[in-house]
Formats: sequence, structure tokens, C-alpha cells
Amino acid sequence: MSRNAPRPLADEVILERLARELPAWRFEDNALQRRYRTENWKSTLMVANTIAHLAEVAWHHPELSLSYASVGVQLNSHDAGGVTERDFELARKIEQVVLWRPDQEGGALTGTPDDDRFRYLRHD
Repeated sequence: MSRNAPRPLADEVILERLARELPAWRFEDNALQRRYRTENWKSTLMVANTIAHLAEVAWHHPELSLSYASVGVQLNSHDAGGVTERDFELARKIEQVVLWRPDQEGGALTGTPDDDRFRYLRHD
């Protein structure tokens, strides 16, 4: 662990916070992990690029795994040797942006049509 690295959170704290803040995420292999189900390869690339943009802006880079219809995200702070507040902050931002549904906000943006031809992310 480097001198200026944040301190890793205790496993019990991580599990409690995931249950409360990020229930779709899990703690495994000393990292926060989440898999997003997509509709196809194009959708997978859209989600992966969105996550990549957020990670680059935050200067905190997750491990990503891509398949035809899913994107896996794994977050931990290598310099701290575990999961830190940085990982929770980036996980919350990823969740907020990737799962954004403008049609549920009641604003001018209507979101994608309710038609399977236009769906790119599975919300189940």
C-alpha cells in the first residue's frame, strides 16, 4: 500500500454498504463486482464505453470483461490493496449512468421506445 493510498474498508463494512447502497453489486475476490446484461454486441460496446468514460474522468480504472450480451465490472483500489471509498463512488456513478431511465423522470427526454427492437440493456 502506498503512503497516500486510501485505507481499504473492512469486509463487514463492504457487505453492509453493498446491501444498502448497491444491492445488484457483490463483493468477491477482494473487489466490488457487477454484471450488466445487454441485448447484443453493439449494446455491450455502448455500456463498456460508458463505463470507460466514467472511469477515465474519475482516474480510477476497473477491470472490464465483455461478452456478446454482458459487461462485467470489477472495482478495487490496487494501491490500497482492497476496496475503498473510491470504488463505492465509481460503482454508484456507473450504476446511475448505465441504468438511467429518462422516461421514468417525467422530463422532456422520453427514453428509448417501448419496443424490443430498440432495447439495448436488460433491466431485470
